Amino acid sequence: MSVIAQARMKEIFPPPPPGSPYSVPLPGSEKEGRSRVYRHWRFTDAMLKTLDPAVTTAHEIFEDTGENLMRVALGHRPYDPVKKIFGPYQWIDYQTLQKRRTEFGVGLLELHEKVGITGSKYGVGLWCQNRPEWQVTDLACMSQSLFTVSIYDTLGPDTTEYIINHASLACVVTSVNHIPTLLALKPKLPSLKLIISLDPLDAGELPGQRKKDLLDAWGHEQGVDLHFIEDVEALGRTNPRPMNPPRPEDIVTINYTSGTTGNPKGVVLTHAHAVAAASCSQTLVPMTNADVICSYLPLAHIYQRVCEHAALWAGAQVGYFHGNILELVDDLKLIRPTTFVSVPRLYNRFGTLIRAGTVEQPGIKGAMSRHIVSTKMANLKAPGGTNKHALYDRIWSRKVTAAIGLDRCRQMVSGSAPIDPSLHQFLRVVFANHFLQGFGMTESYSVGFGQHEGDYTAGNCGGCATTDEVCLLDVPSMDYYSTDKPYPRGELLIRGNTIFKEYYRNPEETAKAILPDGWFRTGDIASVDEMGRFTIIDRVKNVLKLAQGEYVSPERIENAYLAQIPFLAQAYVHGDSMQTFLVAVFGISPEPFAVFASKVIGRKIEPSNLEAIQAVAQDNRVRKAVVRELDKVGKKGKFNRYEYVRSVYLAIEPFTIENELLTPTLKLKRPQTVKMFRPQLDRLYEEALAEEAKKDGGFKAKL
Repeated sequence: MSVIAQARMKEIFPPPPPGSPYSVPLPGSEKEGRSRVYRHWRFTDAMLKTLDPAVTTAHEIFEDTGENLMRVALGHRPYDPVKKIFGPYQWIDYQTLQKRRTEFGVGLLELHEKVGITGSKYGVGLWCQNRPEWQVTDLACMSQSLFTVSIYDTLGPDTTEYIINHASLACVVTSVNHIPTLLALKPKLPSLKLIISLDPLDAGELPGQRKKDLLDAWGHEQGVDLHFIEDVEALGRTNPRPMNPPRPEDIVTINYTSGTTGNPKGVVLTHAHAVAAASCSQTLVPMTNADVICSYLPLAHIYQRVCEHAALWAGAQVGYFHGNILELVDDLKLIRPTTFVSVPRLYNRFGTLIRAGTVEQPGIKGAMSRHIVSTKMANLKAPGGTNKHALYDRIWSRKVTAAIGLDRCRQMVSGSAPIDPSLHQFLRVVFANHFLQGFGMTESYSVGFGQHEGDYTAGNCGGCATTDEVCLLDVPSMDYYSTDKPYPRGELLIRGNTIFKEYYRNPEETAKAILPDGWFRTGDIASVDEMGRFTIIDRVKNVLKLAQGEYVSPERIENAYLAQIPFLAQAYVHGDSMQTFLVAVFGISPEPFAVFASKVIGRKIEPSNLEAIQAVAQDNRVRKAVVRELDKVGKKGKFNRYEYVRSVYLAIEPFTIENELLTPTLKLKRPQTVKMFRPQLDRLYEEALAEEAKKDGGFKAKL
């Protein structure tokens, strides 16, 4: 990163003076039905576009570093087919990455020209798990003013087909496991002419029996040319041509939203958006060339992508996990990242693991851990508090965090979904670092809000991004108003330097999402406190109407349950329009649920015995005990009576990406969930109505 960018990053990063707000409302900016406009406290006059005026594209982000840094850049763990294990990390340096990027970019142009596609500014599909070649491909496309179109590694064939056709992709760069799917889909993919494999196709195989021969023959039948990435790089090496750098207004990616309903929408993002987002990221989570990150969140998701933009700009190392999320800790122990970006789902697992090994332990170990956590938690909540302790961090925190490979981690980010405030505070005292919660969307290049260092509040997403401005729009149908007391509430609108250009080939949805004066409607309901910190409290679209005419926001209820009941890991609250009350399907966390269920039924259930846990989850005594826990949350949260859940179905992880009830970013697909769990939901209503009739009968008998 240039001296200018580093200096500006340090200037912007400090939090505001004590007692001063993180976001500032602009005087006279309110309109009828809208709150005042809020901006970052340092950018009330003009919002940040770039940390360095000389860097205006994502291509220049990498050039700014690659030209001047002799340091390793990207690493992966190769698989040993003989030993059947993943080996130690192997790394390539910035100069090697720069050379491969340049040659692959030229090779891509050569191949496209051979199939009759000339010029530039077209898209290249990218479909694989996180790996160094993902960045090689992305950077290669940038070097020739092409753009990438990400395809989620977990998407089904229907969505893959839709994206390739919608974006008119002639070429998809992919891992070998996806090639058969692409060839099988080819009759429905008229634009597809090239497949580039990131993996060798003929290693150690006999002629005539090689995968390459079979796939080449299949591809020839379908009218598709297959190539290996190293051959394409060699093609570029033997046919050199200059780079064709993009302009700020050129497309860097069309990033398809994972979509909870219908077909995904192609979010058109430019190089100017990428630079602004990376600049903002560096002001919240500053990295230098001494930093190391672990890349495990999908690079197809803009959240991980902006993280790696920032890392490459800083000259940091990026180590890619080997693909098995259950073995992520093995990778972390090898990488020992200094910056870690993740989602609440993983932090929940970390919290469960750490608690089991510390505060829940018997004897001296447990007593000491509880004392340390209690002491540090008190310090955290005190005026001018801190999550650091000179002695306890050295003798306890470092040892605890080393068990999951995060002992060097000085900053962590949670995003994509709300993190439970109590878990957030617990992990803050455990890790003793800058652990912030943020908010962003694909349409805002993952930028929106972020907590500042030294702000130890939980449950909010912090103040405005340096690059954008926000306001709140009244939602009368849900009783949310910008005039609400004590805090304004309403639909969150964002406008600024990271907001997307349009939905690709979808003017109708673009018009719905972007107001005439440039404000993007996020669909999220937010509130803002006196310090300019924003909290996401609801969703506009997810409102259901019960038989008595009352409107209910299921996500608000779900979030309340998940935040306060430790054994609940997933939640779907449901209300039929012909019924007057709610039912729910919950995913349970085996370890804490086993403890809870054991107390209810009076015998011990082992957390490791998943069959026993699933069986006891269907026990009526346990299900009714869960409803009583829900009632406590409802009472505490002052729910209306019609917002209480009457009956529940419990399962271990009922919603997954694999069963297509979660998007790749772990958002629940509500219509699909209703369809899959329709029999269980109907049964829950039958049970609850029968119980109600039984009570009514008893009451009438007394009369």
